[in-house]
Amino acid sequence: MDTAKIDRMLTLIRAQADVAAGRAPKVLEAPSETKGFGAALKASLDQVNQTQQSANSLGQAFEAGTTNASLAEVMIAMQKASISFQATVQVRNRLVAAYQDIMNMPV
Repeated sequence: MDTAKIDRMLTLIRAQADVAAGRAPKVLEAPSETKGFGAALKASLDQVNQTQQSANSLGQAFEAGTTNASLAEVMIAMQKASISFQATVQVRNRLVAAYQDIMNMPV
């Protein structure tokens, strides 16, 4: 692993530890590598997809009786998936509206 990545990971861990301890987190430096908007959007969509798939599989396992998960855990997982999907739809709606506004601007 690259030492820059390790340093970045340690900085993030320390910042999370500060937040967990109730201390004000230090300002994090901007990452030296920028992935771009497309990569960030794809990563977000992949995470929403993963959340939905895991909630679905947990629900199916609960229905089949093959898991020790409680009904509350299944319902929480399904609500997390639903909320993340709704948030994604709202982001999409805002992006489409922004695109339409830009396209309707006079040149």
